[in-house]
Amino acid sequence: MIFITHKLGEVMEIADRITVMRRGKVVDSTTPKQSTAADLARMMVGRAVLLRVEKKPATPGAVRLQVCDLVVADDRRQVAVDGVSLEVRSGEIVGIAGVEGNGQIELVEAISGLRTAKTGRVLIEGRDVTRRSTRLRLREGLSVIPPDRHRQGVILELPIADNLVLEEYDRRPFANWIVRNLRAVSDYARRLIKEFDIRASSPSEQASSLSGGNQQKLVVARELGTEPQVLVASQPTRGIDVGSIEFIHNQIVQQRDKGLAVLLVSSELDEVLSLSDRVAVIYRGKIVALLDAKDADRERIGLLMAGGEAA
Repeated sequence: MIFITHKLGEVMEIADRITVMRRGKVVDSTTPKQSTAADLARMMVGRAVLLRVEKKPATPGAVRLQVCDLVVADDRRQVAVDGVSLEVRSGEIVGIAGVEGNGQIELVEAISGLRTAKTGRVLIEGRDVTRRSTRLRLREGLSVIPPDRHRQGVILELPIADNLVLEEYDRRPFANWIVRNLRAVSDYARRLIKEFDIRASSPSEQASSLSGGNQQKLVVARELGTEPQVLVASQPTRGIDVGSIEFIHNQIVQQRDKGLAVLLVSSELDEVLSLSDRVAVIYRGKIVALLDAKDADRERIGLLMAGGEAA
């Protein structure tokens, strides 16, 4: 059996022999007994990689995002989000932990305006945006990293530069009424490409030519480049290499330290526990627990995710 994955834990657990590839070439071969996860990460990236996020304690400020008694139906018109209430303050990361299919997608879509809530409210900076369009919510300071970069995050046929201004293409300095300022778009793209370490030859390169990790960096660069007040990060590192994961995690933490309010939704429990300052556990559309990071141990969270009651 040949097993291909980015997840180091899976490789270490089930593989008998491990071959590491980087940029289309075999870098090395080893076994789980001969190497650690950190060793594999170094082979994959070509340098040492921190597998645990290093961050200072949060210093939360004012409430930036409020979700109040939100009820949302799924595509089958069944209740997927059942009376959810939570707050995210500036300078903190609140993680949503739960088995996929427990209302996370519908919650993110309701917050971002892609799905209409049946009842309840969504407030950004104290302003009720429940009935506003996604476009207007973005204008209010919301930014969203979608869970699927190909379906919702990147237009593969467009150049990198155009992808980086998808939310601002019609505003100054990128446009003056109906006339686009191509120089401004290109200069902005070059700055973000450098700042977010997007491996591309030029801003005019098509997004489809980028690797998965660099496409995800493009999405993160666009969403953080607008300097939002609230970031909803849904599966921000799904299907990318450990080097890109490390970079994106560091960017999210850096923005948190500058006052960004972050709602993190991830199916990777390690990611939630590493990044979050508070952890909300969702089960069958309800928040069944809200814990400080120091109290969010793996066994307790796992039990809550499965519908059990933690002691």
